[in-house]
Amino acid sequence: MLSNSCRYAIRAVIYLASQKDENVKTGIKQISKDLDLPTPFLAKILQQLARQKILRSTKGPHGGFSLLKDPREITLLDIINTIDGDGIFTNCVIHNETCISVDESRKACPVHSDYSRIRTLLIDLFQCRTIYDLAGIAKKSEKITI
Repeated sequence: MLSNSCRYAIRAVIYLASQKDENVKTGIKQISKDLDLPTPFLAKILQQLARQKILRSTKGPHGGFSLLKDPREITLLDIINTIDGDGIFTNCVIHNETCISVDESRKACPVHSDYSRIRTLLIDLFQCRTIYDLAGIAKKSEKITI
């Protein structure tokens, strides 16, 4: 459902929110190592988040990434829209075009009614879950990894 880029972005933002001091910069190599993610790919993803004012990026030998926004203000939807766009919420499940929910001139696909309900639940979930919530859940549980 979500691209690897988007999943990596979510994990990295939760990781940064989980740091003892959210304002301290963490280097890309450290984030990549701790999350076991490819460094160059992760760097490009985090730069996208920095361009959208979700993260702060500082260049140089003592540079790195930190949260620019309060983690209570960053939702999963913010990250998904930044990395993957809104296609998961606007595109038809089986056709390669906009869903009838977005463009009423389209004909409904055979699974439109079913997916329409799921789409609404997904939007609600992604709008309501903040990075703060997820970082807290991850910290409390030994069974959840980011």
